[in-house]
Amino acid sequence: MAKYTGPVCRLCRREGVKLYLKGERCYTDKCAFAKRAFAPGQHGQGQTRKKVSEYGVQLREKQKTRRVYGILEGQFRGYFGKADRQKGITGENLLVLLERRLDNVVFRLGFAASRMQARQLVRHRHFLVNGKRVDIPSYLLKADDVISVRETSKESPLIKEVAENFANKTLPAWLERSAEEMMSGKVLRYPTREEIDTPVQEHFIVELYSR
Repeated sequence: MAKYTGPVCRLCRREGVKLYLKGERCYTDKCAFAKRAFAPGQHGQGQTRKKVSEYGVQLREKQKTRRVYGILEGQFRGYFGKADRQKGITGENLLVLLERRLDNVVFRLGFAASRMQARQLVRHRHFLVNGKRVDIPSYLLKADDVISVRETSKESPLIKEVAENFANKTLPAWLERSAEEMMSGKVLRYPTREEIDTPVQEHFIVELYSR
C-alpha cells in the first residue's frame, strides 16, 4: 500500500498546527514547527495566510484528521462511509472508529512514542490481541480486547525504552494498563467524543463529504 514517506514536520506546517507526529521530539525545542511555523515551500515564509473559503476549511479539517491518524484518502473515505451507516452522529462515529485502530491504541497505551512508530511495531508483529498475533495496524479493536507485547519482543531495546519512557503516561478513561502483566492493556469500552483529544472539528468533514 502507498504511504507518505516525506518529512512529517512539513505536514504540521501545512496545517498551521502542531500534530505531534514525531512523538516526544514534538515536545522539545527541536520541533521543526516551533522553529518554522509558516507554510512549507519556497515562498512559504513570505506569505501571509489568506482567508480560507468554506470548502477550504472543510478540506483542511479532513486532511488534518488523515494526517494525525496516518491514513490515506481511500481508506479514510471508507471509514466515513462506515461511520455514516452507523447510528448516532456521523462525525463522532468517525473519530471513534479511528481511535479503535490497533496502531492508535498501542500509541494511547504508551507502547509507542507516536502513531507512526506504533504502526511500524504492529507491522513487525510485536503485539498480540487476545493472545493472537495481529500485524494489521487498521485492525479495529472492540470492548474487552486485550493488547499485549509478545514475550519475545519484551526484550527488544526499542520496546523496553519506549515502555519505560511512557510508563507514567496518562491513559484515556476507556483504556487501562494491566497491573499484573507487564506491557499489556485492555479496551474497557469505546471512547466518547469528550475523551478524544484530536484537535479537529469533525462536523466540517461531514459537510465536505455531504457536498
